[in-house]
Amino acid sequence: MTPTAFAAPRSILERRSFDWICAGRSLSLGDVTRVMGILNVTPDSFADGGRHNVLEAAVAHGQRLVEEGADIVDVGGESTRPGAQALGEAEELARVIPVIEALAKTVDVPISIDTYKASVAEAALRAGASIVNDISGFRFDARMPEAVARYGAGVVVMHSRGAPGALHGLSPTLDILADVEASFRRSLVVAQAAGINPDCIVFDPGLGFGKTLEDNLALLGLLPRLATLGRPLLVGPSRKSFIGAVTGKPSPADRLLGTAASVTLAVAGGAHLVRVHDVAAMRECAAVADAVRRAAFAVDGAG
Repeated sequence: MTPTAFAAPRSILERRSFDWICAGRSLSLGDVTRVMGILNVTPDSFADGGRHNVLEAAVAHGQRLVEEGADIVDVGGESTRPGAQALGEAEELARVIPVIEALAKTVDVPISIDTYKASVAEAALRAGASIVNDISGFRFDARMPEAVARYGAGVVVMHSRGAPGALHGLSPTLDILADVEASFRRSLVVAQAAGINPDCIVFDPGLGFGKTLEDNLALLGLLPRLATLGRPLLVGPSRKSFIGAVTGKPSPADRLLGTAASVTLAVAGGAHLVRVHDVAAMRECAAVADAVRRAAFAVDGAG
C-alpha cells in the first residue's frame, strides 16, 4: 500500500469517491459530505460535558442526531480537552458500552467509538459499533491495529502530537503539513502490517490536537494536499478553540458561525466527512458547499 501511487485530484473542486468499509457495512463517500454527529457521554468535555452522561439522555441525544441528519454517531467516553484527566478503562467502558448497545438497537446509521484504547474499541465493536475513531493514529495502544483488523472495522486515523494527557500546549513544529503527512504514512505502514484493509481507513488531520492557531488554519486551507495520500478525509473543527481565537468567542457555545465557516471551507477543500456537534445546521452548510463544488467542477472539469 504505497500512498504515492494515488493520483492527486485535478483541482480542489474534484473529490474522489470511496466506499468506506466498516465491519461489513459500506458507506459511500464523495458524492455528498457525510456528517458524523458527536455524542459525548462525559462529565467534562469542552463543549457539552455533563449534558449526556446519563444513559437515557445519551441515547435520546444520539437518536436526535440521526433525526437531524447524522450519517454516523460518534460515541466518546473520555474527554481530550486541555487539562482533562486520563480515564481508566473500566470507567470508560461503563460510560460507552450501554449507550452503544442501546443505540445499535434503535438507529440504522453506523456507530463509531471515540477511543484510543484497544480493549474499549473491541468491546464497543462487540456491542454494535462498526467504526473506531482513534485520536492517536495507532500511537497510544500497540494492540489497536490488530483489534481493528480483527473486526474489519472502519477506522479514523487522526494526527495528534504528544502523549495521553499532554496533547495540547506543545511547542510548534517547523512544518505542520509535513508532520501530518509523515504521520499518515507511518499509520498506513502500521495498518498494512496488521492486515487492515486500506478501504477501512479514513484520515483526520486532527485540528486542535498539538497544533497552534496558525497550524489549524493552514491545515484547513491545505486539505487538497492531504487528499494526495489516497484516503478519504474527515475534518472536525466543531466549536474548537482556534475558532474562538479568530472570532473572539471564548465560550464553545458561541462558536456556531465560526464552525459553519470552517465546515464550509473543509468541504470546499475536499473533506469527505465532518465531525460536528450541531448536525442540522452543519448539514445545511455542507449541502450548499457540495452543490457549489459540483456545479463549479462540472464547468471546470469540462474545460
